[in-house]
Amino acid sequence: MATVNTEKLSSARFAQATDVFVEEFTASVGFDRRMAQQDIRGSLAHAAMLNKIGILTDQELTDIQRGLAQISAEISRGEFVWSVKQEDVHMNIEARLTDLIGIAGKKLHTGRSRNDQVATDIRLYLRDEIHSILAQLHRLQLALLDKAEQEAETIMPGFTHLQVAQPVTFGHHLMAWFEMLARDKERFQDCLKRIDVMPLGSAALAGTSYPIDRFMTAELLGFTRPSNNSLDSVSDRDFAIEFAAAASLLMMHLSRCSEELVLWASAQFDFIDIPDAFCTGSSIMPQKKNPDVPELVRGKSGRVVGHLVALLMLMKSQPLAYNKDNQEDKEPLFDTADTVIHCLRAFADMVPHIEAKRDIMYLAAKRGFATATDLADYLVRKGMAFRDAHEVVGQAVRLGLTTNRDLAELSLDELRAFSDSISADVFDSLTLEGSVALRNHIGGTAPEQVKSAIAAARSVLTTPSL
Repeated sequence: MATVNTEKLSSARFAQATDVFVEEFTASVGFDRRMAQQDIRGSLAHAAMLNKIGILTDQELTDIQRGLAQISAEISRGEFVWSVKQEDVHMNIEARLTDLIGIAGKKLHTGRSRNDQVATDIRLYLRDEIHSILAQLHRLQLALLDKAEQEAETIMPGFTHLQVAQPVTFGHHLMAWFEMLARDKERFQDCLKRIDVMPLGSAALAGTSYPIDRFMTAELLGFTRPSNNSLDSVSDRDFAIEFAAAASLLMMHLSRCSEELVLWASAQFDFIDIPDAFCTGSSIMPQKKNPDVPELVRGKSGRVVGHLVALLMLMKSQPLAYNKDNQEDKEPLFDTADTVIHCLRAFADMVPHIEAKRDIMYLAAKRGFATATDLADYLVRKGMAFRDAHEVVGQAVRLGLTTNRDLAELSLDELRAFSDSISADVFDSLTLEGSVALRNHIGGTAPEQVKSAIAAARSVLTTPSL
């Protein structure tokens, strides 16, 4: 017969010691100790509230504050001894606190449960991580604005179906990336609204009989308000799933940007040069320069989306309230936050050093009859129905294909053979410069509009918005 494990703070109910494998299998301290500082912050606020309502004396509060400060320092220095026997970050800290200050350490858990404690810790953790994500997003957006400003007049082909469609500018393209990230920023900022609710005080699931002041605790921890329903408070992981969803969308955007960088850096496109510092070579082919950073970011998008799916599956069949399943929510969240921050940092470091090969981009835009739509629009302005204009331009493109010439290289007489509405002024629309300049409206690719969009973006991006 096994003996009771007296080292555990929660072992008195059991007549037999926990199986060694089960103890290790069910313990979370190996990963949830990452939330140690958030756990300490929550305990400090809870202790101050317990002191206010008379559960803790002034001396006990002082002892708890002193003990938690020492534990925080030990953890920061890497000196704290973590024990699997204490299962998780909460019990490890409580056990160490009791060792340091005695009975007052045992009184700290009055009016709370690990259920509301961990729910609070996760919210505090995600709030901190979102602030870090927003700071890196800010860096990347600034880098994109700087690069777009440099390339506002750099003509390149715009693509649909990865086929040359119409000429745009590289600056305009980079500002499309900026807009994607702007939506991501809004999603993370909005996610903070759902995180900004404090579960502490919900206890295990039904609240507590002590006259706690949850508004005081919420204020001390920087939450807008305490949660409304104790049962939901300890069960809810919507905010975590929402975080993973916002992260998945961001990583999807970074993956699309990465795909374009990989294509553009290839010998087949040769539009850009990615600095050596963000590339690697081949172990067998000495000529290779592989765009590893964008490739890896593209790959890492899969793991973040996978974490979102894992969290959704984790929660889909759980009854209220807390269940041990929820221990599995932390590793996906931790890895999601790390991955997003690292990918944003890599991009923010890389973008300023990407070199546009302007001449090659310009020549590529001349291929594929990129100004065909401009010729159709020209004919419409002359009074022709668009469908008829579409037919005329198709005939002109066919001539260009058979003679290996762009539309701008066809003679006026050759063009007039398809429509007598065509005059010498047609060539103002058929040049690449003329084409991009004609799209001089908000959201258009005219250099004037690109510069205006950059200026507007800078005006609202002066400081990181947290």
